Amino acid sequence: MSAAARYRDAKVGACLQSKVQARADGSVVLRATEVLDNYPARLTDRLEHFAAVAPDRDFACRRGEGGAWQRITYAQMLARVQRLGQALAGRDLSAQRPIAILSGNDLEHLTLTLAAMWVGVPFAPVSPAYSTLSQDFGKLRHILATLTPGLVFASDGQAYGAAIAACVGADVEVVLSNGARPLAGRASTPFDSLLAHEPGAAAAAAHAQVGADTIAKFLFTSGSTKQPKGVINTQRMLCSNLQMIRQCLAFLAETPPVLVDWLPWNHTFGGNHNIGITLYNGGTLYLDDGKPTPKGIAETLRNLREIAPTLYFNVPKGFEEIARAMDGDEALRRTLFSRVQAFMYAGAGLSQAVWDQIDRHAEASVGERICMFTGLGMTETAPACTFAVGTAVRSGHIGLPLPGVDVKLVPLDGKLEIRFRGPNVMPGYWRAPAETAAAFDDEGYYRTGDAAVFIDAGDPGRGLAFDGRIAEDFKLSSGTFVSVGPLRARVIQAGDPLVQDAVVAGIDRDDIGLLILPRLDDMRRHFSLPADWDAARLLAEPPVRAFFQALLDRLWREGTGSANRPARAMLLVEPPSIDRGEVTDKGSINQRAVLAHRAELVARLYAGKADAEVLLPSPD
Repeated sequence: MSAAARYRDAKVGACLQSKVQARADGSVVLRATEVLDNYPARLTDRLEHFAAVAPDRDFACRRGEGGAWQRITYAQMLARVQRLGQALAGRDLSAQRPIAILSGNDLEHLTLTLAAMWVGVPFAPVSPAYSTLSQDFGKLRHILATLTPGLVFASDGQAYGAAIAACVGADVEVVLSNGARPLAGRASTPFDSLLAHEPGAAAAAAHAQVGADTIAKFLFTSGSTKQPKGVINTQRMLCSNLQMIRQCLAFLAETPPVLVDWLPWNHTFGGNHNIGITLYNGGTLYLDDGKPTPKGIAETLRNLREIAPTLYFNVPKGFEEIARAMDGDEALRRTLFSRVQAFMYAGAGLSQAVWDQIDRHAEASVGERICMFTGLGMTETAPACTFAVGTAVRSGHIGLPLPGVDVKLVPLDGKLEIRFRGPNVMPGYWRAPAETAAAFDDEGYYRTGDAAVFIDAGDPGRGLAFDGRIAEDFKLSSGTFVSVGPLRARVIQAGDPLVQDAVVAGIDRDDIGLLILPRLDDMRRHFSLPADWDAARLLAEPPVRAFFQALLDRLWREGTGSANRPARAMLLVEPPSIDRGEVTDKGSINQRAVLAHRAELVARLYAGKADAEVLLPSPD
């Protein structure tokens, strides 16, 4: 990147400076020099505030069937919340009998969550995939058994009917969205009937009891290695974290943010971070029904041509699709870059090639680059703990702690595990005392299982970089330690645009092997192959084989030793399974689950006899 590159001014706070304390045991503690300011006891206090000072400002918008935006202002949302809160307060709901939300992002879902928080009834947004894509409903059964809900909400009786029939007891009330198709053979409550209640004494009394330690929601982990765990999210966690973010991204206090966002609310990024930033700072949230896939991105692009965000969030795959679309879409470039102050990605590493492509589009459109921010956070921390902001940020950076967060780096298995402590950290997992006890060290720091490293050991002020998941790392038969995270990132970047992810094999083997998950739609475009060809036929095509052979040869040549030099590879024909825990509904690959469930493929990868599907480095 040229040192002369111009960036749009995105004001950030002084919180991006830290005090560093090195301890005798080898651990290091980092704390922001800026203290955390006061924050409200309840997130809905911000709804009440903006309903008073900006009653006619749009809070949440979503396209209707005709394409026009359905809009709910701050004053309208407060009225809806108070009405719905009265309906909830009159039911037998509590932390022991919370609300389970099975469906995705919509205006009814948002209203229900805020109403539940208004009267102190915890809710749990559950991944829609567990009801609509799963074949056995295994994760949904586990989650509902953990919650014992008193009310279940779904957007549609037909789409969610099978899951409800299989997993929701007849004694549990089911509420369906307005105009939803009814459930077969089971009564349900229309959402509109809840909104028909007049605000009254029951809701007012319940609201008065809500405080900082009230449970706002349960968010379930993806269950990548075990069954999903219910993370307790309190009002204190949510409000403190949003104040941390406001201090770090100072421009949020100057201009109400406008977001165009698809990220699912059953994940902390979409459900806590992005909804929270909008509400906490009096902004407007446009619900995007698109998805970061070759087909689903069309709706996102439509929205971004029409609505100019001031702050834009996405996962790396989403940015890849948008960057590609901008190659031939001037209207998209013009609107997207017109007033955006910063981009931010999370969930996985963003390819530097895609990052550079976005920079080129910005310079061509508005004559300057847009800062790309990132950081590290998780479901257990509400989520943000560190931010990397500014013009020097690169892929893999995670930055420095936010005000109020203590970061501890602890030597573990040859790496530095990053641990967090602060008001945004969970009190524990719901109904899981053993898992809760194991999650914290003796100083009360949450053990993340993630590794971090200083970007410059001689200058800690430059911040931290992500160094992979400690649980994914392993040793070869020689005792050589393999750091999986950096190697996967290298494979994905070198294989751009045809590699979605890679699983690294080789535990107790002589060398590293790869199971590569290809991008089939990109492959069809890249090689002009027919759209109706299945994965097996695509991957057998000579140009495709040649591409991946060249990729393995490059990785072999550029490797410096057995710890980072793949010696064999196979392409995965069968996509990862959500039921087997191989992939989350955000598309993140679970390395350990894939290796466990594809043991036969791993055996073939390392078999001594020739196998036509196994790629080996070409002879020098």
